[in-house]
Amino acid sequence: MNKNISALYEIAQKETRKIIGLMSGTSLDGLDIALCEVSGAGENTAVKILEFETINYTEDIKTEIHKVFAKKTVDFQHFALLNEWIGILHANMVNDCLQKWNIPTQEVDLIASHGQTVLHAPKFLHQQEKFPNATLQIGDGDHIAIKTGIITLSDFRQKHVAAGGEGAPLAVYGDYLLFSKKGENRIMLNMGGIANFTYLPASLNAEDVFVTDTGTANTLIDIYTKHYFPEKSYDKDAEIAQKGTVNQKLLTELKNDAFFTKSFPKTIGQELFNFEFVQKALSKTNLTDISAPDLLATLTRLSAETIAEAIEFVVKNTEIPIEDFTIYMSGGGANNPLLVNWLKELLLCKFQKSDDLGILSDAKEAVLFAILANETVAGGDYNFGINKGIPSVTMGKISFPD
Repeated sequence: MNKNISALYEIAQKETRKIIGLMSGTSLDGLDIALCEVSGAGENTAVKILEFETINYTEDIKTEIHKVFAKKTVDFQHFALLNEWIGILHANMVNDCLQKWNIPTQEVDLIASHGQTVLHAPKFLHQQEKFPNATLQIGDGDHIAIKTGIITLSDFRQKHVAAGGEGAPLAVYGDYLLFSKKGENRIMLNMGGIANFTYLPASLNAEDVFVTDTGTANTLIDIYTKHYFPEKSYDKDAEIAQKGTVNQKLLTELKNDAFFTKSFPKTIGQELFNFEFVQKALSKTNLTDISAPDLLATLTRLSAETIAEAIEFVVKNTEIPIEDFTIYMSGGGANNPLLVNWLKELLLCKFQKSDDLGILSDAKEAVLFAILANETVAGGDYNFGINKGIPSVTMGKISFPD
């Protein structure tokens, strides 16, 4: 037997596994690195975060990624080079963290790397009949495995697409395994660049689980914060937006986009919600001279209303009173006081952070990819039935270190 296959078999038999989850989202802030101790699998999964750190991307890294990010036309050589470079970059960040944490490489069983999304193209968006849903993440897993010496799982989203999904949101799998609780209807709301949520029924019935993107969360706010204030990467604590007033005319125009009336579940990215998306709305409403505070207030309200309306729609279909739901927030948007306050006004249910469930909200997505890797290596069967957008599959390509 190949020694790597033998090692993987031994890892699968362990009572607990040390797995590093890596996540870099569409906001391009940096790489989240979560060292997790995972025991069990399936509905018996338990996880403990041993270490967590976010390594911020430098401006040079962001500039290189932006050359290909959410673009239909790119320099193909640069794209190919970037795939290798990001893999090496992420591997070096992992090695630096392990050294800082004083943890030998051989103590880590697996790395679960999400990679860096550069294009998300569900069929409804690209509208080319002969082509399927598509999504693409770069940061080659073989480079991570070689550079760290650790078996690496990567490219998780391709299996989801191959099985009939849109490649997102993948949080549903970890959400269901880690956070379902009998007797409590939960909504796990993640507000990163894009907002998505998972509905976890009190019955624990996997076939009733639901997941969808809702649209922009921080993406447009961040883009326009940087546009008006180049020295800022985001509107910290909504300091700018809170000085502004929501422009209802502009808000209505932004919400007129066909995405918001498309049936659930659905996924999206900066391929739609980008600088030009807002510019078109500003032009149509003759508001090109709108102040920065008013625009950021309006964009924050857009996120709040579209998230709330999506949740209301799904809750209504369950025929369970919204007061009986608890929303657990994670992602950068959970730290935006204006966005959170508006959500609380719009949705008459209980609000908490995923921190209250024992998982740091900032680390949640990295942890969830560690769970996906654990399922691929040591998991059992679970069945989401015919739920659209949630194929019952394990995910991740496996790269060996030698």
